[in-house]
Amino acid sequence: MISFKGAQYPKDVILFAVFFYVRYGVSYRDLEEIMGERGVFVDHTTLNRWVTRYSGAIAEAARRRKVPCDCSWRMDETYIKAKGAWVYLYRAVDKHGKTLDFMLSERRNKPAATKFFARMLEVNGLPRKIVIDKSGANTAGLKAINKMLKGFGCPIPIEKVRRKYLNNIVEQDHRFIKRRTRPMLGFKSFNSASATLAGIETAHMIRKGQLTPGVCPFKQFAELAG
Repeated sequence: MISFKGAQYPKDVILFAVFFYVRYGVSYRDLEEIMGERGVFVDHTTLNRWVTRYSGAIAEAARRRKVPCDCSWRMDETYIKAKGAWVYLYRAVDKHGKTLDFMLSERRNKPAATKFFARMLEVNGLPRKIVIDKSGANTAGLKAINKMLKGFGCPIPIEKVRRKYLNNIVEQDHRFIKRRTRPMLGFKSFNSASATLAGIETAHMIRKGQLTPGVCPFKQFAELAG
């Protein structure tokens, strides 16, 4: 359960503001105006703090509560600008386009890829195969994971597939995230970028019906906060 102790506004007001920001293409100043029209007067800097503070914890709950995914995975990374520099958003979906996991990294290398693969296995179990691009870092990361699994007594390694057309589904899925981040014109810090992107990914999972299909999207988002 996420603690809202010390907050000057009701929990539902905070969660509504966070959900509205990560789900729709509004700026913090736009959201400040929208909230004001509904009788809630809150500064845009406070809205930024809410998103940064609560999005990550809500996303972590979503990662663990989402419905099971297929055992055929697609993994890729895309670029995000934070503090004037490009960082890397690792993302993975199954063959049906359901989100498996996501992770923002300052580097695109073997340790980052290995960490991301390990995160995916932690909450999604073992896949049958993973489709990746021709990145040497991703190849080395998957090789490291298979070596680790072998050490744990897993007899069958994860199959590595490198066919570009099979990765189209994750590349297409990047578009929703990029569409939401493009108006932001970059993030002021890596931590802010990581938290905000986690919230955007959570709203995206809800939109794809990965939590509780048929239930109001905001209600699903609020339930993740406990």
